[in-house]
Amino acid sequence: MPEQSETEELKAKIIALEERNVRLMEDLQNAENEKRYSESELFRLQKDLARVRSELERLKSPPLVIGSLRDVLPDNKVIVKSTTGPDFIVSVSQYVPAKDLVPGARVSLNKQTLAVMEVLPAPLDPVVTGAEIMEKPDLTYDDIGGLKDQMVELREAVEDPLLRPELYKKVGIQPPKGVLLVGPPGTGKTLMAKAVANATNATFIRLVGSELVQKYIGEGARLVRELFELAKEKAPSIVFIDEIDSVGAKRADVATSGDREVQRTLMQLLSELDGFTPSGDVKIIGATNRPDILDDALLRPGRFDRIIEVGLPDAEGREQIFKIHLARMSVSKKVDVKKIAEASEGASGAQIKNICTEAGMLCIRDNRDTITPEDFEAARVKVLENKKKDTVPAYLYG
Repeated sequence: MPEQSETEELKAKIIALEERNVRLMEDLQNAENEKRYSESELFRLQKDLARVRSELERLKSPPLVIGSLRDVLPDNKVIVKSTTGPDFIVSVSQYVPAKDLVPGARVSLNKQTLAVMEVLPAPLDPVVTGAEIMEKPDLTYDDIGGLKDQMVELREAVEDPLLRPELYKKVGIQPPKGVLLVGPPGTGKTLMAKAVANATNATFIRLVGSELVQKYIGEGARLVRELFELAKEKAPSIVFIDEIDSVGAKRADVATSGDREVQRTLMQLLSELDGFTPSGDVKIIGATNRPDILDDALLRPGRFDRIIEVGLPDAEGREQIFKIHLARMSVSKKVDVKKIAEASEGASGAQIKNICTEAGMLCIRDNRDTITPEDFEAARVKVLENKKKDTVPAYLYG
């Protein structure tokens, strides 16, 4: 029996040792995990320390002076003009690529030695960069009615030179450099420009002429330069200057300081228009409803070669515009589009759209989901007839 008790005692010790071994293995695994975690934390902290040190070094580095490059000389020397005053002959850092050293480039200069440290990108004013339409206009030729002849002329002057330049080379002529759209408000001048931009897949850059008129001397001319620089960078592109009469009005002999600044902007615009080649990938479209006040220099051939009159639509054109808008509306079968178009004589494209919107609002007012002929007649009277009357309240006359 003593032997049996000794055997059981040994088994109990073995079981205890195995359990202890399992616990020790678990403790070892936990220690290994903690080690790996500590190593990863140490690596992260080392990276943060390196980042903080580099940031401290950057903050402690001396400030750089902005200058412009005037000329490139032999032996790694250049002539620069700093913002602090005169021109200097200075050295160039070995880290600056030689191909980037072109006259006119903006550069950063060491404050002590004025050595060129790097070439800076050309600045663009937020007014100019904000003029670029990032998404392609979703307007197509099918969305424009009553302007068939005008669209043919615009496509010949803008679309064909961008998509089929070989046609002009075969015939031996230069395409128009710029196109001026002339007509009353609301006749579709902006829509035409957007439709052409859609068809050509060109970058559409739209700017209102009044945005080029700035308070300080030279600011408007600078905006014009940057506008055309952006157009060259984004080519093929279409520059659309709406309300161009605000910056392109005739120059007067006697003018205020503000008028003279507008004239400086106009002269810069004329210079930029002369600098473009007709066969290039940048097309200029202007729009105005006051062609009578435009400067003659702006209208001469070589700048705006083609002037397209965009007038009020005739009965057939009005019918086309109504059909375009009614295609997206819930309309009664009793509505006679031709009759509505004939009754809307003198309406512009914008007013026709307004008539359709008013008719829809009258339908909603009566809790209906179908627009009737009576809705269109009431909307036509409201938009066209009432606006012909003097609607200024009597109390405003004092």
